[in-house]
Amino acid sequence: MEGPCLMLKRLAYPSPYFDFIPLFGRSIPELCIITNTVLDWFYNVHGFRLSSWNQAFLSPANLEQYANAITRQGSPLTNCFGFVDSTVRPICRPGEIQHIVYNRHKRVHALKFQSVALPNGLIANLLCPLEGRRHDARMLKDSGLLNIMERVAYSPAGNVLCMYGDPAHPLRPHLMAQPI
Repeated sequence: MEGPCLMLKRLAYPSPYFDFIPLFGRSIPELCIITNTVLDWFYNVHGFRLSSWNQAFLSPANLEQYANAITRQGSPLTNCFGFVDSTVRPICRPGEIQHIVYNRHKRVHALKFQSVALPNGLIANLLCPLEGRRHDARMLKDSGLLNIMERVAYSPAGNVLCMYGDPAHPLRPHLMAQPI
């Protein structure tokens, strides 16, 4: 019970392990080992739920409900069901092959993650981690997400449903973005 509680506390808001000592009564190395062990277990057992497109959860009827929720909030796109974006997470400079993880745009060594967020706050798809130099459009292509969208992103009435991305993403029937 302590392991999942520690992991949830650590993921809820980034804070140093030092702040956890009074709450959990353990040393920093123990806290780190416990957190990493539980994270590894969760990823190995449940990681596919984040990285694959869940057909039952993301059915055409559900996608249409998400699109309706976004439209009710004032979106001019009536067929948009989610938002795709990439994020850059800085890391320490590696000792070797630094150029692979160096992000010239942000000027940091980093790992990149791509996710599709739904209006209810859930992550529908997660691609992670990739080297920091990778462009958002390349990540989208490598993820195969647009191919999946071509197969499943239709309303029950047959209308095309789309995601919204930033201008770094290419315009496609299933991916809209504001032009630069």
